[in-house]
Amino acid sequence: MNERVAIVGVGWSGFRPRTPEVSYKELIYEAAVRAYANAGVDPRADVESFVTVAEDFIEGTSIFDEYTPDQLGAALKPVHTITGDGLHGLATAYMLIRSGYCDVVAVEGHSKASNILTHPNIVAYAQDPVLNRPLRLNTHFVAGMEMHRYLFETDTTQEQCALVAVKNRRNALKNPLASYAADLTLEDVLNGAPLAWPLGVRETAEHSDGAVVMVLASEKKAELLAEKPVWIRGIGWCNGSPSLESREWGSVPYLQQAAQMAYQQAGIRNPWNEIDFAEIDDTYAYKELQAMESLGLCDAGQAGALVEEGATEMDGELPVNSSGGSLGVGYMLEATGLMRALEAVLQLRGEAGQHQIEDAGIGLVQSWRGVPTTSGAVAVLSN
Repeated sequence: MNERVAIVGVGWSGFRPRTPEVSYKELIYEAAVRAYANAGVDPRADVESFVTVAEDFIEGTSIFDEYTPDQLGAALKPVHTITGDGLHGLATAYMLIRSGYCDVVAVEGHSKASNILTHPNIVAYAQDPVLNRPLRLNTHFVAGMEMHRYLFETDTTQEQCALVAVKNRRNALKNPLASYAADLTLEDVLNGAPLAWPLGVRETAEHSDGAVVMVLASEKKAELLAEKPVWIRGIGWCNGSPSLESREWGSVPYLQQAAQMAYQQAGIRNPWNEIDFAEIDDTYAYKELQAMESLGLCDAGQAGALVEEGATEMDGELPVNSSGGSLGVGYMLEATGLMRALEAVLQLRGEAGQHQIEDAGIGLVQSWRGVPTTSGAVAVLSN
């Protein structure tokens, strides 16, 4: 059994609203080549297993792991798909190594969202087929209902949610991978086009194409491969029911359980004081506030005030989504969790460029699979 697991190589490609000049396979290949070069490994000789995160409905093909070996250099090697977010794939690779089954594993996630013509119709299949789907509830409508309930239960204001969009899109101005950077004012967000009351268009992440590949290794291999390994100190997940009738609307208990699992492994007792930065879900601006509270970074109803005070700015007490998050970088379907983990790795290596956080030592990464799921994952990374 391997006691510690590290991320020893990362690679990425795309990160643009549209990539008509390349296929998803070419995006994956480019990211994989960079990741293997970064890790100093040959996938054919050194990588023992491969994990891809994908949803067959989104991809348009079933048994999707049959479509990834070639571009990953994984021919005749173990490859399997995790029908979940990128952090679920990272957790799978982590377990393959911790169990002693493998020493080196590669994880891949990608988005070719610009190819999907009817995304709302596809994700509607995630809704309960008997009670919910016949109502034709748009995913943004469901998010608007959740936002309304969250505001009601916590006394959070629409202005505080809008400030998240202002902060994240402004942070994205310093991130060369971000597609939706903007210098917005609070009034710009509040007076922008409505989407599903009280949710506005500018508080909603837009899709982006791209791919991320990560190479994980056991401690003995990491010491040989990486000058600056990033250690996975803890990782947790929780998947609840997607039913709209049986869920909590103002809070996210599945995220609380995932965080508790990751914190226990990492030995984190006071997240606000022990974590240096966080890359967390902001598919919708209110979700960042909801996530902060569920992750134990603050009490219920306090996240909005922390954003107002500037505590989550890049130079604040706990920078949150210094990359720009999904609002600034773009929402990359199942690769979104890996996109956040990529940002954490770059921060912990001191390679984040203009948006580098000073003295970044421990990072928190969190993901959510989107409406209508109650499915999330949390990882604690350190250098």
